[in-house]
Amino acid sequence: MAEPDNLVLSLLRDLRSRMEARFDKVDAKLAEHDLKFETIEKKIEGVKQAAFGESVLGRYAAAEVEERLAEIERRLQALETRS
Repeated sequence: MAEPDNLVLSLLRDLRSRMEARFDKVDAKLAEHDLKFETIEKKIEGVKQAAFGESVLGRYAAAEVEERLAEIERRLQALETRS
C-alpha cells in the first residue's frame, strides 16, 4: 500500500520551487545591471556600519553634554549654598 503524501513536505517543496523562481527573477534583474548578491550585501553592510557609527557618535556626544550639564548644576548648587 502506498504511503500518503506528507502535507508539510508537499508545502515545503512548493515553497522551494516558488522561492527558486523568484530568485531566478532577481538574478536576471541583477545581471541586467552587472550586479551580484554579494555586491548588494556589501553595500548594505556598509550602510549598517555607517548607521551604527553615527549612533555611537551620537551617544558619545549626548554623554558629553550630560557631563557638562551635571558639572554646571554642581557649580550652581555650590553657589546657591554659599548665599
